[in-house]
Amino acid sequence: MLRILLPVILALVGIGAGVGAGIFLSGGAEEHTEVAADCPAPTVIEVPEGEAPEVRVDAAELVDREFVKLNNQFVVPVVTETRVAALVVLSITIETQIGKSEVIYAREPKLRDLFLQTLFDQASLGRFSGEFANAANLRPLRDELTVIARRVLGPEVSDVLITDISRQDA
Repeated sequence: MLRILLPVILALVGIGAGVGAGIFLSGGAEEHTEVAADCPAPTVIEVPEGEAPEVRVDAAELVDREFVKLNNQFVVPVVTETRVAALVVLSITIETQIGKSEVIYAREPKLRDLFLQTLFDQASLGRFSGEFANAANLRPLRDELTVIARRVLGPEVSDVLITDISRQDA
């Protein structure tokens, strides 16, 4: 009898704990939204070259924005002479007006093609060598990808974000 009741009791306790944790955690999300509304206006502070600028974002500016993550990562080979020396893997998100995600996903094949072409060109110019992930190297790349996204998707695109980047040497 105990062999049958113990697993059932443990399952019920586990389910109850999961539901309780879900309710508890969902209540905390509202507090984070209220705190975000108190963020100061966006400000970029000029800093010496090589250092990352401090950026402050106004939450009111993000209210009418949507972040659409492209479905698959971008894999870019870094070729030196005649061999692949490394692979750079990037995840890209498009910042746009709310309600534009369907348009982005519908045009994603065209967007991916142009992004890959640009990323391959940048790799051949050495953009992904050395300290490739610092702000001085990534900002021009993000700007170029943003221009491409606006050309394909329209002026509703406000930015292209590189949300993840890594390099694996061969």
